[in-house]
Amino acid sequence: MNTLDLIINSSKKFYECLNNDENGRYRSWEHCYSHFMKYRVQKDVDYDYLSLHLAFYLASWGMYRGSSFLLQKDYKVHIPVVKELLNTKYDDLAGIKCSDFRKKSNQELLKEICEFLNDYYNKIREDVTGKEFKNGISSTLITKILMGTFGCVPAYDRYFIAGIKKHKVAIGNFNINSIMQIIDFYEQNHEQLEDVRKSMKVGDMLYPQMKIIDMGFWQLGFEEDMKQKTRNND
Repeated sequence: MNTLDLIINSSKKFYECLNNDENGRYRSWEHCYSHFMKYRVQKDVDYDYLSLHLAFYLASWGMYRGSSFLLQKDYKVHIPVVKELLNTKYDDLAGIKCSDFRKKSNQELLKEICEFLNDYYNKIREDVTGKEFKNGISSTLITKILMGTFGCVPAYDRYFIAGIKKHKVAIGNFNINSIMQIIDFYEQNHEQLEDVRKSMKVGDMLYPQMKIIDMGFWQLGFEEDMKQKTRNND
């Protein structure tokens, strides 16, 4: 089975599993994304409410494990981030089509919001630990926030990275080169992937294109990890 067929099958599998559990933890992405998209077009924004959604989504996706500095803060620590994310200058990133990332202006917006997130959360991390860090905040945290609020890039966690590297679609580091390689893959298979995407909705919105990529390669990476554990236990 070629990579495209694998991605289509694995994204469908992920989506079906999500829909089979009304209160499954992976629904946290749907709740977070749909509410952020909703409030982008409303004047009266409940920042506290959105901060709570963002915190719970991140917790559901593993970002509040025992070693995480976020575990030492309440959900309100995200309010300044929510306010920045809802700045209208980032509207073009919200639910962005892959092809629109070829615009330099959108690449610059992505760079800008990533720098904001890194600077903000690094200060929180240093406050919690009492130490200074030479390395920035993990790309896993940054990309999970962007996936949960904009749906503009995949979440670069270990399963997703394993998936894209195994199938040689993109490099495993989160940067513009990796994003453009993913965009190339989507555009080369646009018709087939769009056919899958039209059946995947949260409320009355289609899943963003990057979510299809995110689900598909995450599922492949997860399944490969399970196979490896089974082989190790034999």
